[in-house]
Amino acid sequence: MPYLVAFLAAACVVLWATPMVKAVGIRSGQLDLPDERKIHQQPMVRLGGISIFCGNLVALLLLWGAGAFGGLRTEQEYEIWGVTIGGVLFFLIGLADDLFRLSPFSRLLMQFTVATAAWGVGVRIEFVSLPVLGTWFFPAWLSLLITLFWLVGMANAINFMDGLDGLAAGVSGIAAVAMLIVTLLLDRPSAAMIAAALAGACLGFLRYNFNPAQIFMGDGGAYFLGFTLAGIGVIGVAKVVTTLAVALPFCILAVPILDMSTVILKRLSRGQSPFHPDKGHLHHRLLKAGLSQRHSVLLIYAMTLWVGSLALALAGLPAGGTYLGGASLVLGGVAWGAWQRHRQPTKRIQGRGSLPPGDRGVDSQPDSKSH
Repeated sequence: MPYLVAFLAAACVVLWATPMVKAVGIRSGQLDLPDERKIHQQPMVRLGGISIFCGNLVALLLLWGAGAFGGLRTEQEYEIWGVTIGGVLFFLIGLADDLFRLSPFSRLLMQFTVATAAWGVGVRIEFVSLPVLGTWFFPAWLSLLITLFWLVGMANAINFMDGLDGLAAGVSGIAAVAMLIVTLLLDRPSAAMIAAALAGACLGFLRYNFNPAQIFMGDGGAYFLGFTLAGIGVIGVAKVVTTLAVALPFCILAVPILDMSTVILKRLSRGQSPFHPDKGHLHHRLLKAGLSQRHSVLLIYAMTLWVGSLALALAGLPAGGTYLGGASLVLGGVAWGAWQRHRQPTKRIQGRGSLPPGDRGVDSQPDSKSH
């Protein structure tokens, strides 16, 4: 199966390439240094997105060479090129930011330019199907506006989530698997192969990025993952004329979307820039509640798994309700453990009158990072 080949090829390349990327990053001094805003306490290489990108690219080139993308109509070929080349350019924007620290305005300008080009070759949200009103096609200007905010917004949403060891890679991997299953159900094999390669790259990277992390993906990796996931949602799901088609990508990616939206709204309400760094993200709030870094990440994983399973059930996957029930049990179990962890500091305060040094939330969490 081409999907298994894509998954395994991407994972193997990332597993092989990441230690080399780390070594090059150390020798060249490309390190993310700790400061009062960030959570990690040791210098960390933040170029891991290079290995994620290379793993995904090698897997897709392997499939392309084997003819797996053959037989596509011209417009479908343009869509695939739009997602893949757009992903390359978003990766380069993020890599430039990792190396040279670009301004938020210049990053957004380049991102919107690339997203506009992707829309121009067919990566478009063009219509919505409603139960009573039927299919409503957007005028070109509205299609462009919606598509731009979706592609650029998701790239930044994944970057916003990249604040704890393994968080962005794990959430993206779970979302990619959900996208893979949904695109297969909707008979969109090309989009499914891209999703399979992305899922394999994320899994391989977690070997080095899960707590305690040995390397960070940086903006290059986060922008690449976010744009590619958004692109798969457009060409693999949103172009299918079904009532739930447009809603499914939003459902699968609900956790990073809601996290970013909440943070931006809070910053704007305080009169700050949407890109003003703070500690208002979901993972920051979980750490402040007393959860360990690993438990915080696992809880967000469980949330992502649950919304992804909900999307599968809505898409009509056989036994989709069973998968949703299993994901609900996983989320309930992890949430119960989180609640127990949250109560422990209170019990220690009542018993000893103060918190021990290792239970002071964000400031005491080792080997992690924050944006």
